[in-house]
Parts: sequence; C-alpha cells; structure tokens
Amino acid sequence: VFEIFSFCLILLSVKLVECRKHGNLDFFQYPAINCRKHSALLTDFGGKGDGTTSNTAAFRAAIAHLSKYAAHGGAQLIVPPGKWLTGSFNLTSHFTLYVHQEAVILASQDESEYPIIEPLPSYGRGRDAPGGRFISLISGTNLTDVVITGGNGTIDGQGASWWKKFSDKELKSTRPYLIEILYSDQLQISNLTLVNSPSWHVHPVYSRDVIIQGLTILAPTDSPNTDGINPDSCTNVRIEDCYVVSGDDCIAVKSGWDQYGIKFGMPTQHLIIKRFTCISPDSAVIALGSEMSGGIQDVRAEDITAINSESGVRIKTAPGRGAYVKDIYVRRMSMTTMKYAFWMSGAYGSHPDDGYDPKALPVISNINYEDMWAKNVTMAANLAGIHEDPFTGICISNVTIELAKKPKKVQWNCTDISGVSSRVNPRPCNLLPDKDLRVGCPFPSDRLPIENVPLKTCSGGKHHI
Repeated sequence: VFEIFSFCLILLSVKLVECRKHGNLDFFQYPAINCRKHSALLTDFGGKGDGTTSNTAAFRAAIAHLSKYAAHGGAQLIVPPGKWLTGSFNLTSHFTLYVHQEAVILASQDESEYPIIEPLPSYGRGRDAPGGRFISLISGTNLTDVVITGGNGTIDGQGASWWKKFSDKELKSTRPYLIEILYSDQLQISNLTLVNSPSWHVHPVYSRDVIIQGLTILAPTDSPNTDGINPDSCTNVRIEDCYVVSGDDCIAVKSGWDQYGIKFGMPTQHLIIKRFTCISPDSAVIALGSEMSGGIQDVRAEDITAINSESGVRIKTAPGRGAYVKDIYVRRMSMTTMKYAFWMSGAYGSHPDDGYDPKALPVISNINYEDMWAKNVTMAANLAGIHEDPFTGICISNVTIELAKKPKKVQWNCTDISGVSSRVNPRPCNLLPDKDLRVGCPFPSDRLPIENVPLKTCSGGKHHI
C-alpha cells in the first residue's frame, strides 16, 4: 500500500494539467525543457485513431512538415485521443511529440514497418543476432532539443509477437526498441506510460543532457530483455520519478561491448537517479553493465524502492570488457522480497564474437552503498570479483537486512574484493571489515549540471498550423 501511495504522489508531483471538453482537444499545459511556437494535430496529416488504420505515413509526413519550423520557434505534434497504429518514425530537432492522456500509440507488428539498420558501433553486432537490427518504433539521430511527453498517454510496443519469435529463435535481426535516440543532446522523455516493448523500452545512446522523468513502464515479468531505461554511452543524465515493472533490469547503465566498446571509447558518466521504483523478480533494480567497455563513472542513486526483485544494485562484467566502473554512490534504498541485496558478478561472460581480448580486464573501484533497509531477503550479498583483478574500494554503511524465512546458509559470499563496512547487519564477510565509519560512505555534495536544468510550463491548443 505504501508503494502504491508513493507512486500516486509521484504522478501528482508532475503538476501536469490537461483539459478536454466533450471529446474535443482543448488547451493544456505540460512541463518541458523548451516550449514550441507552432502546433499541429496528427489528424491534420490524415491520421486515424481507430486502432486498425496505419498511421505510419501520417506520423512521417507530420514530422517532415514540422521540421521546417525548427529555426522558427520549433513545433509540437499532438497525438489526440484514440488508438494510433504505426510503424517506425524518426523525430526532428526543436520538436515535441505530445501524447494525450487518452491516446495510445500502437506499434505495428508488421516487420516491414521497421527498416533494418546497422549495428551500433560500440556493440559490433545486434544483441539478438549477428548483423543488423530493426529500427526502433520512435527514433532519432543527430538531434538537439527533443521532447517526447504527454498527459500520461500510452505507447504500446505490442511486443508479444516479437517475444515469441525471439524465444523460437526465428529472428535474423535484433528486435526493435520502443524509443531510441542517438548522437543527440537536450533530450526529454517524460509523463508517459510505456508498455510491452519488443525489447528495451528507453535507450538514449551516444547522447548528452538527457532528462527522463515521470515514466510508468510496464511489461510482463517473464518477457525477454524488456529493460526499462538503458542510458548507454551518455553524459549528464537525470532519471527521476519513474515506476518500472520489467522482465529484465529496470535500469541498465551501459557503454559498449568488449573490443567494440573499447575502440569506440565513450563512457556513461554523470548520471543521477532519484525517486525510482522497480519490480523485476529475475533482474536488478539498477544494473551497471554488463556491456560497459566504454566505462561507467559517477553514477548517483538515491531514494530507490525495490519490490520483489532479484537484486538491488548489480555490477556485471567479465574479462574482455576492459574499461571501468567507478565512483558509484547509492543511498536511501528500501528493498522488499529480494534474492540479493547486493550482487557483483565478475564472470558475466557473454561476448559479441571471438575477437575479444580476454586480457582486457575491467577496473571496478569506489563503490559506495549507504542507508539501506531490506526485508525478506534470501541472501545478503554475492560479491564475486575477478581472479587477479579484484573489485576494490567497496564501502557499505548503515545497512539492515532482515532475512527471509528460508535464507541461504551463507549470507555473504565474497571473493576477489576489498573494502570496508560499518553498521551492517548481518555482519559482512572478512573482506569487508567493520571500520566504524562515523561519517559513513561518501556521497558527492555537489549537484550535477543536469539537475539544475529547469522545466518550463508549455501549452498546447494554440498557434495551430
């Protein structure tokens, strides 16, 4: 009940106002990084919200037309009430896609609506299969100042058919994501319900200055690879006030895969996660890796709620990954019904191909967990580094873990790690000796630049094209 109440408060805190009269779209307001001077409805371009008519051409025509206003105050495309079936479409700069509260964007299940594109250069291949990948439902490349938002409208990936093809090993290309934005800056994705993506739901990659806020992401807990939010080789990212139920990691921080990620060399850094709730019985609330070959640094998470999930925070890596995961700070996390509170894996050994270098060892250091409470936990921690490449600088402070009725006999499994602990119950392993830290583990006192980006109050229903 507490978690549901907290989630309701999160939705209320958005302070988003949307009005309708007698089924007709009327004036509304919403928060955004930038407002637009011009506005249009999808129906202006032949869109039909009957749930069966394809709107792919309408979306593409609308965005192509509205791109002409990029240098003249920008434009917003409003998706009004209805069910809008569509294949993939690309966004443009200085643009807002607004999904009305009673609108549902339905992803087409026709593979021909998703062109095959090249693998990401930092991965070298698709995640599901060698070679290319289906373009995402909503995508964009080399953009600036893009907002994808709404009045808690819905984007439905209709992923069940893709999940079956994946399970039956019928796919020759990697499944599409729901939203993927590449090589872009000033990106906002907010106040939407995202459901049933064929694979990952939100994937900003090679981008900077990203705000992800007020999302509800829902997928069956047995659906394959339906990660919630995956910042990948991104700088200055703010994730806040989101609720995720997923078949995979709720947040997975990434930066490329083995030799391809090492060569591309673009880290994910300066990431803040606040007020985040996750349910994922077979995966992590926050995962760092396993594809982290460009490096991950300066990740901060606070006020996190984990419910019925496999692990709270998990670091996943392996020989061949190279790079680093360092300067990680997590505090004020509550966990209920967990397999592990803490999990670090140094042998998460999937590789893109045989060209990886097994001598490329990752550096895992300065990992800080503080002020955490957990109950109904099967095992406190499984912390396994890499032989001759230990994970160092681990600090765990002020943590109380209540065990499940049938817990593991060994509560702390620790190999190839080093660090300290303070005020932790049950008592950690000998590799994390109690140092009675009076000030606890460190957490940065500064604010990231992305935290200082204000949102303006924008409106729709006027300046109509």
